[in-house]
Amino acid sequence: MTRKERWQTLLDLLVERGEIEVEPAAETLGVSAATVRRDLDLLAEQQLLVRTRGGAVVHGVSYELPLRYRTSRRAAEKRRISEAVAALISPGEVIGLTGGTTTTEVARALAARPDLAGADAQGAGTPALTVVTNALNIAGELVIRPRFKIVLTGGVARAQSYELTGPLAQQVLGQLSVDTAIVGVDAFDPADGAATRHEDEAAMNRLLCDRARRVVVAADSSKLGVRAFARICPTSTVDTLVTDTALPDEVAERFEAAGVAVRRV
Repeated sequence: MTRKERWQTLLDLLVERGEIEVEPAAETLGVSAATVRRDLDLLAEQQLLVRTRGGAVVHGVSYELPLRYRTSRRAAEKRRISEAVAALISPGEVIGLTGGTTTTEVARALAARPDLAGADAQGAGTPALTVVTNALNIAGELVIRPRFKIVLTGGVARAQSYELTGPLAQQVLGQLSVDTAIVGVDAFDPADGAATRHEDEAAMNRLLCDRARRVVVAADSSKLGVRAFARICPTSTVDTLVTDTALPDEVAERFEAAGVAVRRV
């Protein structure tokens, strides 16, 4: 196992448990306790965790791993979800993409669609797709697609999620209209609605939903039926939920009773 792979595993364990200890982590990785201690020290230097005497804990109550360290979690589920979401989009649409690992996969799935990369079916000079986003990484990946028109909001960048937030971003987004908003969430509950951990991101996502004709939530099943700190929108705002097949029937039925079309892939 390479150092990069060890770091990824340690950070994944930290997200799942909130804290890790050196000896159990060493056993899980199949390496020495001294190696784990060195890895934890290096990760602490990058402010990705806080070292304790026997291991490490998360970086505080608002802790969130940078996006690059979260992309491999539930990767297979996210790929299936992203492909199903991308299939919902028609050529010529104006779509909004929030930041996040799942929405990043949606952007990649859209970029891979042959009908969006081929001949202009909408007329000369018309984009195959117009993408409005506040996510720097998504804009960076899609801007090289000549058939895509990319609209990036201004604002203040969050290092953890690469999202632009704040009054500048809200001012730009408030002047635009989109056909479909594709929203990533930290939590989505039938009774409490969609939510995220950070109020500034929630405000941007809420505004995007307000500016859209259709709202699609893309989320793996671990984020469903649970709550998070900052509300994005009520369940009634969401038209479609695309998730994986691990979502229990009971939870899916509660979403459908609230008027959300549920697609499990």
